[in-house]
Amino acid sequence: MAATITALRPKRKCPECGRASDRASFPFCSPRCKDVDLNRWLSGSYVIAASEEEPSEPEGEGGETR
Repeated sequence: MAATITALRPKRKCPECGRASDRASFPFCSPRCKDVDLNRWLSGSYVIAASEEEPSEPEGEGGETR
């Protein structure tokens, strides 16, 4: 009787180089690819776009009298 083992999650490709990911550095394939991604975050290469809007006045301010 042979037991079959099912993986908890399917194998994914490394987001940096496309090779199969490694369990120790998931979702990357190696510590090198993990460090490359971290460097991009720290250097500001990955930016979340935001619009410059004037902040709205909080409720209760703005000349209302009770």
